[in-house]
Amino acid sequence: MVLEAPLISAEVVQWLYGEALGKQDTLALIESLAERLRAGNVPVDRATTGIMILHPSVRAEAAVWTSDGTHELRRYMQNEQLDESYHNSPLKIVYEEGLSVRRRITAQKEDGEFGIIPDLRKEGYTDYIVLPMPFSDGSIKSISYATKAPGGFSSTHLAVFDSIIRPLALVCEMSTLRRTAQTLLDTYVGPRAGNRVLHGTIKRGEGEWISAVVSFADLRGFTKLSNELPPDKLIAFLNHYFGAMTDAVEAHGGEVLKYIGDEVMAIFPYGDGTDPQEAAMRALKAARETTAAIQDINTNNCCVETPDMRVGIALHAGDVFFGNVGSENRLDFTVIGPTVNLAARIAELAKDLDADILVSDTIADLMGCRAGLYGRYQVKGFDDPVSVFAPSLVSNDASTWCPESTASRDREAN
Repeated sequence: MVLEAPLISAEVVQWLYGEALGKQDTLALIESLAERLRAGNVPVDRATTGIMILHPSVRAEAAVWTSDGTHELRRYMQNEQLDESYHNSPLKIVYEEGLSVRRRITAQKEDGEFGIIPDLRKEGYTDYIVLPMPFSDGSIKSISYATKAPGGFSSTHLAVFDSIIRPLALVCEMSTLRRTAQTLLDTYVGPRAGNRVLHGTIKRGEGEWISAVVSFADLRGFTKLSNELPPDKLIAFLNHYFGAMTDAVEAHGGEVLKYIGDEVMAIFPYGDGTDPQEAAMRALKAARETTAAIQDINTNNCCVETPDMRVGIALHAGDVFFGNVGSENRLDFTVIGPTVNLAARIAELAKDLDADILVSDTIADLMGCRAGLYGRYQVKGFDDPVSVFAPSLVSNDASTWCPESTASRDREAN
């Protein structure tokens, strides 16, 4: 069948300005595009996007589709190896000069060929082209096509690629902006809060009451260290320790809401089908893994400028208001309420008592274990003394979180 370039181009463009606009997944978009091109006798066997993104550790994403079943979103992390491969890639020409790059793939290796060509040759591809996709902000992204057709792409095929590039760039940009917004919100306010903001929960005072285990973790001895270390080393130090804390929280289904100086505040929501005891157990496991991770960092610490550190963790549970707090033009999506206040006070108490992990009587009740009473203490802002417990942290078995016998400490601190 003879390919009518204007007809297939018009069909694809109509689809891009219609149904494709609703696709939030770049991978699904590229898959549908490739299938439509193939239906119009454009022999696309591989289609790949190349889009630089705003992300704290990911430099670029590529949606990769092939006719033999590959369907994946690849992420390229920031590292020296990526920089080296970029310099031997057609993407360097596309991004920096805004030019298309085409290479027919012969059976024999040629001098000066791009790093991707040997892989394409091995997989049986005969022709490869990368086109610049201009975004409205002036940046250049890319779309590449490859074929296994014996004759490669014809001039008619190339005309189709050129004719659809502008609307394709528009749809890809819209998808990228949505992903960027989600990424930035997830990074700076957390996935739970970010999702609410993205879906319109943006008015001051707007939010909801939820039930959650609230965790406060703080580094001991940080104030002295922050007065001694230069800022660049201090930031690297904090990233090292905060990374260990955050990894433990997220590994057990919690969410870090914010970093407050040398503290990490996190929540483990429950309700709506999530058992309160199970949430408390996950919070306790995260606390245990955090202390273990800090110990490992200390063991492997090779820098005399950053001495061994300890972490103190406090857990309390109850209802919290999860929503927007602040001024008309500057809001913070956070949790507030008496439950949060008491968790913060227990964290201060843990620091004063030099305890690694302290939990409230509410957590003890949720776990069905009131052994391990550390003492009853008066804390600022609360009329009645607060009972705190030091849970056993000897294994993953739920039954061993409750020590058989622990001496009660009856002293109270004012």
